[in-house]
Amino acid sequence: MQNYTVNGIEYNWKTGLPLNQTDQDVDDIRKEEELNQYLEVVKQNDINPSGSGLSNIPSGEGNATINGVEINPNFGKVVTTEELNKQFSDKKTKKKYNVGTINSNKKIKINSRGGLLRYPLEAMTDTTDYLQIDIKEYTSIGKRSEELGSRTIISIPGSRQLPKRSGVPGGLTTQSLVNKGTILLQIPANLQDGNSVSYGESKMNSIVAAAVGGASDMMTGVGDKLGEGDFEGAGQVAKDIAQATLTDSNIGLNAKKLVTRKLASMAVSALGGNVTINQLLAREDGQIFNPNMELLFNGPTLRNFRFSFKMTPRSKNEAEQCKLIIRTFKMNMAPKVVSGPNLFLNTPNVFELRYKTGFRNHPFLHKFKQCFLTDVSVNYTGEGVYATYEDREPISMIMDLSFKELEPIYDIDYFDENGFDSDNTVGY
Repeated sequence: MQNYTVNGIEYNWKTGLPLNQTDQDVDDIRKEEELNQYLEVVKQNDINPSGSGLSNIPSGEGNATINGVEINPNFGKVVTTEELNKQFSDKKTKKKYNVGTINSNKKIKINSRGGLLRYPLEAMTDTTDYLQIDIKEYTSIGKRSEELGSRTIISIPGSRQLPKRSGVPGGLTTQSLVNKGTILLQIPANLQDGNSVSYGESKMNSIVAAAVGGASDMMTGVGDKLGEGDFEGAGQVAKDIAQATLTDSNIGLNAKKLVTRKLASMAVSALGGNVTINQLLAREDGQIFNPNMELLFNGPTLRNFRFSFKMTPRSKNEAEQCKLIIRTFKMNMAPKVVSGPNLFLNTPNVFELRYKTGFRNHPFLHKFKQCFLTDVSVNYTGEGVYATYEDREPISMIMDLSFKELEPIYDIDYFDENGFDSDNTVGY
């Protein structure tokens, strides 16, 4: 059979639909035109769309019949009223975009997929030193505290330590890893670690220190009297402590001097000057208030690790492993979409890093706690020029990974429950 042309438009002899359109275009055009045709018939014949209506759309003069199917040159294939009723109902009740619900997202069931990926394929043996990276699903502070026998949302020091041992699964996988699995990589160049804690200087002159001590004693004494219901006594305690504080070691005289200089500096500042109390004292008497400066502990810090791996695949299988390794890192660092309304995102997976010697932990190099992968950067022109093998795998790639530990390093991380060294390495 041959295609036919009506009003300058070529139609497919079998489907009765216009040519030179994508499948989606054809389907959209067909549904829209059939719906318009149906609505026009409903309007002309005063038919209730929800009723039985006509058994078929009436044929018009000039229609063509191909393979027993009547074709309207303006609307395409003629269909039954029942089919048009369904399209009409769907058109009224469904929106083109369903924003804000899971239906607007890709419907996909993501399962865990483990296994082993490694680069290079040939160089690693039972006595080789290498970096093992295990992928684990993140466990929140609340759930982890329940596992440890408590119930709190406060982080428990030492709870993000890695298990002492982690086996290496046997056999390579030919798929990327999802929510679990192990990646083996060569020991990176420029291997180093660094530990730090935060300190900050603190200043407090003697007058402020005395005031703080007096205020603390006053709050304690007043609180005790109020607890006994002795309101008059509470007022007397506050008065006595304030007098004692001001008379202690000429604090009162110095406090008066401090207030006077403070008011003077404020007055000068109001005129556009920038003079401190110590500057006034230094100009007048050649003195400043002793700041009693001391360096104080602010808190711990979190460690960052950045690794750079140069991958030069020497075979198709090795190139495939490189691709899967890169994809696995990118997939498992991505936030997870929660099923249902789009209110929340789940935390990405965590990574457990270990230096290994064969099947044992490395006896010297530093240890890690659980880490998040914060950055992945891949240079696909590792030799400074674009070059690929015949299957378009780059001949050299440089993969940079940045990890950050979930919790700081504490002193208890270096000891076991009996107070002895937990291992014989350099520690964290």
